[in-house]
Amino acid sequence: MAPKIPLVQQRSGERTIAVLDVGTSKVAALIALVSKDGEPRVIGTGQKPCSGLKRGLVTNFERTEAAIRGAMDQAERAAGLQIEFVYASISAGNLDSSVASAEVDIAGASITQADMVALRAAGRARIDPNGRTVVHAQPALYALDGQAGVESPIGFHADRLGMDIHVVTADTPPLKNLDRAIKTAHLGLRTLVASPLAASLSSLEMEERELGVALIEIGAGVTTVAVHRWGMLVGVATIPMGANDITADLAAAFSTKLIHAERLKALDGSAMAAPKDNHEGVEIPPMSDEGLADPLRVPKAQIIGVIRHRLDLLFGEVASKLDKLGFTGPQARQVVLTGGGAELRAIVDFAQGALNRNVRIGRPRGLTGLPPAQSGPAFATLAGLVLFAASEVPDIWNNPPPAKAPPGKGGLFATTLEKLKNSF
Repeated sequence: MAPKIPLVQQRSGERTIAVLDVGTSKVAALIALVSKDGEPRVIGTGQKPCSGLKRGLVTNFERTEAAIRGAMDQAERAAGLQIEFVYASISAGNLDSSVASAEVDIAGASITQADMVALRAAGRARIDPNGRTVVHAQPALYALDGQAGVESPIGFHADRLGMDIHVVTADTPPLKNLDRAIKTAHLGLRTLVASPLAASLSSLEMEERELGVALIEIGAGVTTVAVHRWGMLVGVATIPMGANDITADLAAAFSTKLIHAERLKALDGSAMAAPKDNHEGVEIPPMSDEGLADPLRVPKAQIIGVIRHRLDLLFGEVASKLDKLGFTGPQARQVVLTGGGAELRAIVDFAQGALNRNVRIGRPRGLTGLPPAQSGPAFATLAGLVLFAASEVPDIWNNPPPAKAPPGKGGLFATTLEKLKNSF
């Protein structure tokens, strides 16, 4: 294949990044250029429906590969570039999180970069995947002599330097299957990114992260929960339920095809009923296309009743996950909804009542040139993948600290000399 001719003028110092959001209902691709300051601008997007996944798990390699190829080809043609490597999202594999802690002796000296390398090496040694794959291992809060809350400890004096590490793990087979599907589409995989982490990067305000916020991403087959405090992601959980379950409920309740049920949900569905909905009728096509059965006509309130029943189940699970993740107390009041399920009419009002918290819809931000069609809550993960790649988020497991320098090229003598210099 001949290389594509760039359609966008690349400025000096810009680097190209490409991302894939591989979901249960669609695959979305995006190509961006990132400046020296880390500001991304979108130069190409693509999207294809996908029927090769269920609950975020690859169940058909050919269909998944075709959707990946199609979405990335659209993005490449728009950008005029040919992509080799991508960052991709993952929401399957029973995402789970834990916190590992590590501490090193500083002996009262000023903390140096060498101490940070030693601390991260100690932290990596404390991580126990327990047979699962580590998706992320991000340094969270640093502590000086047991007092936490330091963002950048270099230059401080302390006897002991500690660190909490937020570790996200997943079952290994789903990750390997997604990796295979991406590589079969002739793309290299830079790294997999937990979907709730990506969505959080694009849709949460920094003050929300500091005070405490939970992001609920309602995907087609999986709903993910991500809790933030002190500016950091501190907990992740998944629920095997999503917007497709609402569609399936409607199809079963009114004996119609899934395609008609999806349209019913989008055009006439809502999470809250109004008095007029008891009198306004909606025609629903029959399951058979033979033309022998008449369309079913039901009050809109009946449709909303089916939707609300599923939402009761979903948000009951969400509330349980929030409790298990410790999202309780006076500062656990803010919830942000993203994902395609967040586009359901009146879902904010329903969620506020079900969770007894403040709720808003999260939309992607922080990207220049994002098309309006990709600016809704269903694309928060896609935009967040770009921000993740642009910021090069530190990871002490997948990007381990460098090995100690051998004697004569730094090592203990150089470290000691550096500490002595910094102590004066």
